[in-house]
Amino acid sequence: MAHFTVIGLGRFGIAASLELVHLGHTVTGIDCDAKVVDQIVDQLTQVAICDGTDENTLRELELTQSEAVLVAIGEDMQSSLLCTLALKNLGVKEIWVKATTKAHHTILSKLGVQRIIHPEEDMGIRVAQALNYPMVNNYLSLGHGLYVVEINIKTALDGVAMGRLLGKLKSTVRALLVKRGDQLVEDINLAFTLKKNDTLLLCGTRSELKYLAPRLV
Repeated sequence: MAHFTVIGLGRFGIAASLELVHLGHTVTGIDCDAKVVDQIVDQLTQVAICDGTDENTLRELELTQSEAVLVAIGEDMQSSLLCTLALKNLGVKEIWVKATTKAHHTILSKLGVQRIIHPEEDMGIRVAQALNYPMVNNYLSLGHGLYVVEINIKTALDGVAMGRLLGKLKSTVRALLVKRGDQLVEDINLAFTLKKNDTLLLCGTRSELKYLAPRLV
């Protein structure tokens, strides 16, 4: 269990906060609107009504003790940037920031923020990927051109060996994990046989995974 702080309790900030709580973590939620805070006070570990751009106020909350701080301030780019600067000055190491425009993203990058989130854009990409590849249940970008995809194994792949599925990509695409009912299988070699309703995690480049897509239907 870790402790996280979310600054800005709009729809995105609340959703992130509640999901972290659901995952077993403790969360401090911060917003300048007392009505917003009152609506969620019973669902978070700790809440604070304060200006997220006020460095002195944030210092009192000891945010450096958080595993990470998520700046989920909405359309107000100035407040988002001032909050980020305050967190940097306070020595917070892991800062995630919601960006709303390309200019916002660019400035955050100049400030040295490594974790910049575009919720609407990211969701749009996920929906498009789901429409294009319905067999893919989920995917994650690891950076450096690598992706992990979660695939539901259908009837057509029941009894197919991993080596046959991967074909010429068997030396580059990695099978990370298979979930079979309540069992997790981590030692997956090329002779491993898939079964219907397995969940398979593969790691590879976008072009490699795209090449495999027709075989996964």
